[in-house]
Amino acid sequence: MKRNSFISATKFVFMLMALFFFENVIAQYQATPQPQNQFWQRVQFGGGLGLSFGSNYTDVSIAPSAIYNVNPYLDIGLGLQASYVSSKGYYDSGIYGASFLTYINPIPQIQLSINLNESYVNNHYDAYYGQSAYTDQFWNTALFLGVGYRTGNVTVGLAYNVLFDENDNVYGDALMPFVRAYF
Repeated sequence: MKRNSFISATKFVFMLMALFFFENVIAQYQATPQPQNQFWQRVQFGGGLGLSFGSNYTDVSIAPSAIYNVNPYLDIGLGLQASYVSSKGYYDSGIYGASFLTYINPIPQIQLSINLNESYVNNHYDAYYGQSAYTDQFWNTALFLGVGYRTGNVTVGLAYNVLFDENDNVYGDALMPFVRAYF
């Protein structure tokens, strides 16, 4: 009888140890947090597309961008841009560039922006009114300071190019309205 009680006690201890070990393994598995890369959770993508056409006129543009949300008050990012404008019989223009973006959100509804933009411009003017055809190629730097109203992922506002030069043949005006969306 002592032998059966010894075997029963051994079985009981073995089962108790197995359950304790199994439960301990499960508890450790559930309690151990997995390291997460927070970088991609703070990145937002957005940009703009443009298409305008009319009688002998075409304007196509694309401007993708990505920002990193440093904290609720500051976002930094990069953008690319490409545009093609054609006015048949007058000119063709290709503009390609990159932007460094900074958005400051002092309160959730207001967004201040700093956009440093470097673009390569290739303008080709056709011959007209006795003028001969020519091509104008140059780099253009623009620094837009803006303010906008922000609701959710969309910001609507106005930016001012502090480096605007009316002779640069890139921007028609120093003030530029904008609609910006990031997802």
